[in-house]
Amino acid sequence: MITVTYDAEKTIQRCIDSVINQTFTHIEYIVVDGNSSDSTKLIVENNGKYISVFKSEPDRGIYDAMNKGLKLATGDIIGMLNADDYFANDEVLFKIAETFDRTGADMLYSDLDYVDHEGEVVRKWRSGEFSERNFNWGWMPPHPTFYVKREYFEKYGLYDPLFGTAADYELMLRFMYHTAVRVVYLNEVTVKMGVGGVSNSNYRNRVSAWACDLRAMQRHALFFPLFSLILKPLRKIVQYYI
Repeated sequence: MITVTYDAEKTIQRCIDSVINQTFTHIEYIVVDGNSSDSTKLIVENNGKYISVFKSEPDRGIYDAMNKGLKLATGDIIGMLNADDYFANDEVLFKIAETFDRTGADMLYSDLDYVDHEGEVVRKWRSGEFSERNFNWGWMPPHPTFYVKREYFEKYGLYDPLFGTAADYELMLRFMYHTAVRVVYLNEVTVKMGVGGVSNSNYRNRVSAWACDLRAMQRHALFFPLFSLILKPLRKIVQYYI
């Protein structure tokens, strides 16, 4: 389990607590901090007995930090839990581990809720069953719910920061699209995700995010990348009405 942080003093303890409280105990917990200027580092250090590795230094953005965490990881299965997010309940990692064992999965994803600062649900992302062709219709799984065997990072590579805000989308395309792997959908909410995000913070950032998405689609030869690009944000509308 990897958490990346930067100036996250308002949310990092909640994130850490949700890991500490998991009933599944075989957790290698890695925290990578971008040399925060607030009290984030102190909070993490105060939880040191629960954290396997803590690294704090300047980085080149969130995906660079994730890659640092991946290079430190030794566990069989890896997932990301960002500092603004937390597990939906104490059984999440137990259920994920059990599903990997029972199904022989190589990769797994599930559902998430977007929550506001008070923890109230404002959007619901319900992923649905995996099909490779769904990527051509603007589909993608929620990255905070995505778990994968570590060997696939060794085989297919780490996050590519050249894809900007779409680096997680590009990695999931690389791992899941046109690749003969066993992908399993765990049909339940596993993560509560804080609302916001750089890619949606203003119109200019949203346009930049679309350009990054399009480059990822073109790189992996989706059938109709421009059509998929249009559908990708439109699919989010239903999240407000589930």
